[in-house]
Amino acid sequence: MIEQLSWKVGGQQGEGIDSTGEIFAAGLNRLGYYLYGYRHFSSRIKGGHTNNKIRVSTRLIRSISDDLDILVAFDQETINLNHHELRPGGVIIADAKFSPVLPESANANIRLYAVPLTEIAEQNGTSLMKNMVAVGASAALLGLDPDVFKEVIEGIFARKGPQVVESNMNALRQGAAFMQEHASDVLGEFQLKPGDGKRRLFMIGNEAISLGAIAAGCRLMAAYPITPASDIMEYLAKHLPKFGGVVIQTEDEIAAMNMAIGAAYAGVRAMTASAGPGLSLKTEAIGLAGMTETPVVIVDTQRGGPSTGLPTKTEQSDINAMIYSTHGEIPKIVLAPSTAEEAFYDTVEAFNLAEEYQCPVIILTDLQLSLGKQTVEPLDYNKVEIRRGKFLGGQELPPIEGNFKRYEFTEDGISPRVIPGQKYGIHHVTGVEHGETGSPSEAPENRKKMMEKRLRKLQHLRYATPLNINAKYDDADILFVGINSTTGTIQEAMERLEKEGLKVNHIQVRLVHPFPANAMRPYVEKAKMVMVVENNATGQLANLIKLHVGYADKVKNILKYDGNPFLPKEIESQAKALFTLEKELI
Repeated sequence: MIEQLSWKVGGQQGEGIDSTGEIFAAGLNRLGYYLYGYRHFSSRIKGGHTNNKIRVSTRLIRSISDDLDILVAFDQETINLNHHELRPGGVIIADAKFSPVLPESANANIRLYAVPLTEIAEQNGTSLMKNMVAVGASAALLGLDPDVFKEVIEGIFARKGPQVVESNMNALRQGAAFMQEHASDVLGEFQLKPGDGKRRLFMIGNEAISLGAIAAGCRLMAAYPITPASDIMEYLAKHLPKFGGVVIQTEDEIAAMNMAIGAAYAGVRAMTASAGPGLSLKTEAIGLAGMTETPVVIVDTQRGGPSTGLPTKTEQSDINAMIYSTHGEIPKIVLAPSTAEEAFYDTVEAFNLAEEYQCPVIILTDLQLSLGKQTVEPLDYNKVEIRRGKFLGGQELPPIEGNFKRYEFTEDGISPRVIPGQKYGIHHVTGVEHGETGSPSEAPENRKKMMEKRLRKLQHLRYATPLNINAKYDDADILFVGINSTTGTIQEAMERLEKEGLKVNHIQVRLVHPFPANAMRPYVEKAKMVMVVENNATGQLANLIKLHVGYADKVKNILKYDGNPFLPKEIESQAKALFTLEKELI
């Protein structure tokens, strides 16, 4: 028995690739296995190659694997594009309908089985069921009883009646039976050790963000559809109304940002979500939120840029944009969760920080984290805390002469906040510079004091976990630093390097701005080399470390910007090459 395997299904978009992966993963999730998945898909509605790679393990994993054990191919293109990932002895389950063949460059030890996926599906009522046949064939290789998927199938098709459920189960069972009869030579090779049987969540980062928003008390979400952020809007459109909330699909990103600001000004916890191109459009309004000191939460799901770039591929190239893109100088907070679980809790905290510091808070993710599906332990809603800072909405204000000092000069830079219509709370709101009551003012002394007041807010920012620190060594040979979805891949490369005798520490950045320089500095000081792993071409995170922490001579880049996530072997090999080169130069 084995402790983990990697499985992939591929074909043309629109022929059930996603559902095949979903059913396969859901069945294994219910058996208590840990899973991590990543979807590759084209920037079009239908057609174009797509695949879903799922790693299954008896222990927690947070990265895709270097290689592949089983490939399910719905067309020849899938074999041509993905066979190189198969390890020696790997298996291809291919639909016999397209007469599959192995390319000449394929490893000689790969075993190809032509399975009548479409034919069996049609015998059960429709060719659409070929995904069920494929899941059944895969189950046979793993030594699983096809009926472990029955609960999943019932959950999907119960509303269509018992006959539909039974037809799908029959297709699944027949796929398993075919493999048991025609692939007896490999049965048992891919049998996993039993899972622990515990029920865990299996979700994408966008779903975790959506749940976090609901738990945090968000009641308005305004957005315009864009990959890879649309799932947040779609999830909340389905569930937020159950809690008295509203989701509005606006005419564009500018309207979405301004609508969220308007709702927040009225006292509602509000958010918007987009990707790089959308954030570019939102930047002027983000500046408005900073100037008017309006709390609002913005999600940026990074994808390949610039311009339209690679809409369906992962990248981490918006780091600088999220910190610096607004014109002028405003306080803002940028958070960067590393896992779906962190995305939930960080979203809750984002709403708290936005109201406590009365500024925009950006949740920065990447496509791999936003759309990659992973095992998540049950969420602890007892950890959810609602903090509204100096918000006075609903309170009785003392009588005053004149207007309310909404932008009152205070020691911590944070002023009392009221809502429109509140008695004795009348004040002026404008995007131009203003005095304490909000009335426009261009007086140099006022301008200086107001700028200093706003920028003073974040000098003593309290954020519980600005860095995830895994540091076992005081004199590390290598300190890895990463952001967002790279965390699991770095950890796996780190384990391999430790087996070779290197002392390796790891820090994952969760607070991007203001940068936690003091918390990071001791680890950078003590490390021989600092290797910053990021999916961009210019080393944006590495440059932040050089700027805020120093020790530029120690900081080395490990970069990838072809649209694909890092593999553990890529980080391992680049780290070894950099470390060896450095030793030779000493």
